[in-house]
Amino acid sequence: MSIVKRNNLFFPSLMNDFMGPDWFGGTEKWNASVPAVNIKDNTENFELELAVPGMKKDDFTVEIDKDVLTISSELQTENEENKENYTRKEFSYTSFRRAFTLPETVDGSKIDAKYEYGILKLTLPKKQEALPKPKRLIEIA
Repeated sequence: MSIVKRNNLFFPSLMNDFMGPDWFGGTEKWNASVPAVNIKDNTENFELELAVPGMKKDDFTVEIDKDVLTISSELQTENEENKENYTRKEFSYTSFRRAFTLPETVDGSKIDAKYEYGILKLTLPKKQEALPKPKRLIEIA
């Protein structure tokens, strides 16, 4: 069984095809603010890697509710620039939310997360009974 990605957009590919990349005058895709995720299925665990450069580890919220792992971030910044006789004030609001349905083989109590070099890496260990059994020799009687 594998980790299932849950997307909160309603018909995202239909919206991208209908509106196109230049609908609002930009060249960004419809859900470009959602970070890219790599999912690795190793022998002993799953690894999730999210590409989120320029943030701090305190900017993230990682939660598990029942069998759904949710990773989110919400940043709000305000820049003010004063030069001669004008003032410019810009607000910036960035947020994302990714949710993954965990398979029954994941031990949710031992999930580990760390943030280094713009990559948020989560390690989801598999339960002992889900690990592959070692080879054994069966004697013939």
